[in-house]
Formats: sequence, structure tokens, C-alpha cells
Amino acid sequence: MDTNILLESGTNELEILEFMVAGNYYGINVAKIREIISCQPLTPIPNSHANVEGAFSTRGETITVVNLARALGMKEKMDEPTQDMFLITNFNMVSTGFHVHGVVGIHRVNWGQIIQPDSMICNSSKSMITGIVNLDGKLVLILDFEAIVAEIAPDVGMNMSDMSHIGDRKDNPAPILFAEDSHLLSMLIYDGLTQAGYTNVIPMNNGLELWNLLQKYKEEGTLQQRVRCVITDIEMPQMDGHRLLKLMKDDPELKEIPVIIFSSLINEDMRRKGEMLGADAQLSKSQMSEFIQAVDSFLQ
Repeated sequence: MDTNILLESGTNELEILEFMVAGNYYGINVAKIREIISCQPLTPIPNSHANVEGAFSTRGETITVVNLARALGMKEKMDEPTQDMFLITNFNMVSTGFHVHGVVGIHRVNWGQIIQPDSMICNSSKSMITGIVNLDGKLVLILDFEAIVAEIAPDVGMNMSDMSHIGDRKDNPAPILFAEDSHLLSMLIYDGLTQAGYTNVIPMNNGLELWNLLQKYKEEGTLQQRVRCVITDIEMPQMDGHRLLKLMKDDPELKEIPVIIFSSLINEDMRRKGEMLGADAQLSKSQMSEFIQAVDSFLQ
């Protein structure tokens, strides 16, 4: 699937694949989709997680399939006919299949159209929704596929066991701002940084919140004292990481602040986009140890 979307120029746009599960509409960033295929016969996996439906082999690769209806606590079999498909994703350098009940289409939208869920909708660290967008008059929920996979196989995502070797470190009060829309991953990033000795870490939900805070510091004249490093995810409601990076590197007062992209979407294409926009470092969320080393390189 072509994922050469407008994010390459930091325009704050993305493409969303809209699909159905149990009669409800959901979305995923097209950049996470490798391909869409018809349902295949699956081999059951003994003693696997309850949400794992089975596995199949394609082009010499074994793909584990997650039953998305089961993961969302919804009906697995519908009363009316469905056009079941497998969404084959690739993020955090791992390919996974997701069983859905139908694919609707692809929409190009601006991240500003995507609303951050409020506490009535998303009230715990286990929430599986990162955004809501109105498409063709209906609400489409953007799912947190990283959190869904992390519940099944924690080591596939952000592997905190990588932190075991860092040992005792001196506290470092250098101020760090980071933007991450997933509640689960935000907590893990915060825990990783504090475990590494960083005592002044300020998390935010998206790039727009971080950008507005930078503007506030500029107006106050406190920028140099309040920000030493910025860490950002790529896909976030309101403002994505590439747009935030572009705005910072185009600003004479902000361009010298190191910006680390820490995202499950890091691949060759995304790395080239980040380099073009001026990223100081880019790491996958499966590279926790390397991520801390990158932070250290700018702040130690």
C-alpha cells in the first residue's frame, strides 16, 4: 500500500483507512498499513493470548492475527453478512494482522480535524482510542493499535527491560518536553526518562499542546531555562510530530533545541522525511535503550 502521504513536507496531513468492526466505524493511519488481504485460513496457536485468533504464512513470513472485535469486547460474528478482511500492519518493526469486518475506504484529513478524546470517553491508561474524526457525517474512532498489541505482547512495543542495565545515575534536572497521544506509551516514556535520572519531564498529549507551550515560554522570555530537549511522536491529533518539527526548525529561537522523534512508524521512508525536516535523532519505540542514549547525548 502506498504510504507516500503529505507528511513528507510537514503539512500536518495524513490518510486514514476507515474500516468496520461489529457495525462500528474505526480508523488507522495508512502509514501503519502494509497491505489489506482477504481472510485466510488460520492455524490456532496453543496457549496464546485470548485476542490472538491464529497465524498464517505469506511469502515466507508468519503473520499473527488479532481478532479486533474480541480485543474491543464486541461481537465477533455479525447477524448480517460481512466482508471480513485482514489488515496487515507494520509498526515498531513488527508485522501483525488484524481481523476486521469490512473496509470502507481511505480519507485524507488534517490532524487538526482529529479531536483528542476527553475524560468521559478515554478515562484510563488502558483506553484504546487516540482520536475521533467526523468522516462523511459519522464519527470514526482512531484506535491505539500499539496499546492493543502491547496488551498481547508487551515486549513487541516499548521494551522497558532494556532499561535494566543503566544502573544508578545522578539526577539530571534538564527540562524535557515530550508529546505522545497514547496514555499507555506516555506513561512508559515518562517512567523510562525518570528511571534514567531525568527529573524535569513534562508530558503533553499532542504536538499542538507542546507548540503552544513553546510559544508561551518565548513570550515570557524563559525559553532557554524551560526547554533543553523536545521528544515527539509522529502521529497525534491536532498537530503531528513532523509538523511540530518543521515549525520548530523554521523558528530562529527554537531551531537549536534538539528534537528527537520517538515513534512506532520509524522506517526508511519516515526516516528520510524526518531528516529532511531537521530531526536531530529518530528512534523506534522498540529501541528504549537507544532512545535514552540519544537523550543523554544531548543533555549529559
